Amino acid sequence: MLAACIFWGLMSPLGKDAMTHGISGVDMVSFRVAGAALLFWALSLFTPKERLSPREILIFIPAAIFGIVLNQCGFTIGLSITSPGNASIVTTTLPIFAMIMAFLILHEPITWKKAGGVLLGCAGAVMLVLMSAASSDSRVGNIKGDLIVMGAQVSYAFFLSTFNPIVKKYSVVTVNKWMFLFAALMIWPFTVGHVSRIEWAAVPARAYLETAYVVVVGTFISYILLINAQKSLRPTVVAVYNYVQPIVALTVSVLTGLGVFSPLQGVSIVLIFLGVMLVNKSRAKGEAMSLKQGQPEK
Repeated sequence: MLAACIFWGLMSPLGKDAMTHGISGVDMVSFRVAGAALLFWALSLFTPKERLSPREILIFIPAAIFGIVLNQCGFTIGLSITSPGNASIVTTTLPIFAMIMAFLILHEPITWKKAGGVLLGCAGAVMLVLMSAASSDSRVGNIKGDLIVMGAQVSYAFFLSTFNPIVKKYSVVTVNKWMFLFAALMIWPFTVGHVSRIEWAAVPARAYLETAYVVVVGTFISYILLINAQKSLRPTVVAVYNYVQPIVALTVSVLTGLGVFSPLQGVSIVLIFLGVMLVNKSRAKGEAMSLKQGQPEK
């Protein structure tokens, strides 16, 4: 899980750099989805086959919309507009949105501690967005990009709350090969024209390497690491590792000049982190009570 979060943290500044040197956000998400689909289908040739019913295969279509199309398109395009630091900070709000979706869809109760965590996290996110709106320096952030990345977290939170049973039923390879296939089929008809207009000769070699990193390491390898980590770690522990992403992304962004770090960013990070910690702590207590009473974890 630590390796996956480090890889994701590096993906923000590396992807941002590629998207300032000839590879647009639309191009990047097209390569990311199609590349991951090819890699997961190739890997499936060497893994045990799992039989899916036609109905289950069709379920992966809406799962791909919320889990990949809206999520990855939102993050990648938002990243192309805002700073790598802001994009990585906003991604840490996922547990908060996941809790809200669990309340709305699964009717899970919200405790005072969870509610306080949501308020703190939202305050941090609002502060970050307002700071982007007030700044004219794109290295600080961009309100439009921040909101698009936030929308990507809402989409993935909906995916987790709605499609968790089918995701847990099958292996990481089976789930991702179908989801990325359907995502590629949905995205490429609208982006192939844009990709065909890339001036390949004008794109520097490092942009190709950075794009390859996003596809192979930031998507394919990281998804495999994440799913395997989830099999041996409690959900609350997995969520805590997400704090690594903005630390890595901000450090690399500042060192490379792709971003800057301001005191207000620091305050927003603290508020979001405290909010997520309260949400996870409350959830962990609920899980422990269920185990103590002999009930399965939800």
